[in-house]
Amino acid sequence: MSRSPAAPTSPTPADTGASTAVPTGLTALVSNGWADYALLDSGEGLKLERYGRFTVVRPEPQAMWRRHLPEAVWEKADAVFTGSEDDDGPGRWRTTRTVPETWKMSYDAATFHGRLTNFRHLGVFPEQRAHWDWMAAQVKASRKRDFKVLNLFGYTGVASLLLAAAGASVTHVDASKKAIGWARDNQALSRLDDRPIRWICEDATKFVARETRRGSVYDGILLDPPKFGRGPKGETWQVFESLPPLLSDLRKLVSPDAGFVVLTAYAIRASALAAHGLMAETFGELGGSIESGDLAIREEGGRLLLPTSLFSRWSR
Repeated sequence: MSRSPAAPTSPTPADTGASTAVPTGLTALVSNGWADYALLDSGEGLKLERYGRFTVVRPEPQAMWRRHLPEAVWEKADAVFTGSEDDDGPGRWRTTRTVPETWKMSYDAATFHGRLTNFRHLGVFPEQRAHWDWMAAQVKASRKRDFKVLNLFGYTGVASLLLAAAGASVTHVDASKKAIGWARDNQALSRLDDRPIRWICEDATKFVARETRRGSVYDGILLDPPKFGRGPKGETWQVFESLPPLLSDLRKLVSPDAGFVVLTAYAIRASALAAHGLMAETFGELGGSIESGDLAIREEGGRLLLPTSLFSRWSR
């Protein structure tokens, strides 16, 4: 896995048509399936996945190739999402057999509810496995007794649970009461009620601003912001406008011996180079290294890699 310098270098000017040096060698963090998840096939703008005992079909604009499995296999899917062409837009599920409101899934120390939501998600982003494993290893390798992690836009809490199981003290922030409730249910399912996790329903930017005034510090920070969102009091989030000042504030929360800052961005028209440049500008002076690129899932059988989002992560 490639590592890049913490601060971007200046591209060398080149004549028209000539190649130009770029500030980083981008990489792909690839997640394989596991017992409760598999990417079965993809293509023609769709993906076929297995979540626990159920198979689903969802839109995937980046799957521009041909499908591999026979149409009959796709037609047997338990649920098919249709609706908005926007990656995060609302829609509805058409089911071919009864799918319960929730069902149990597991990964490592975390057990969590799967659910068919109106925004095509099912309560877990499987490609995040690459970050889960990496962050848990960072926590364990630090040997700190109180490794503090801030998880912003934490959704259903799978990352928070895995980090807590690895030994971290986690502050989990999300603006949705429903998501916080789902995350707390997942904590109970995982039998991790004794682990130090603070569940906070609040706008991420307001929480971070308050933490900077308090002088709080964290050893690890992860954030998975939406393209657009609203806080519990009507606060507005626009990723291109809101992310730079949020990262600037997060820089003030990084402890002197911090381990990592992980940024993931879904469904936005941007390059991983842009995320790398922003992270380098914000955290480059701390030393360490910055790695940027795509998160991807490997199809079952290893035929193809399906990119899902861009990421950039800094580590000491």
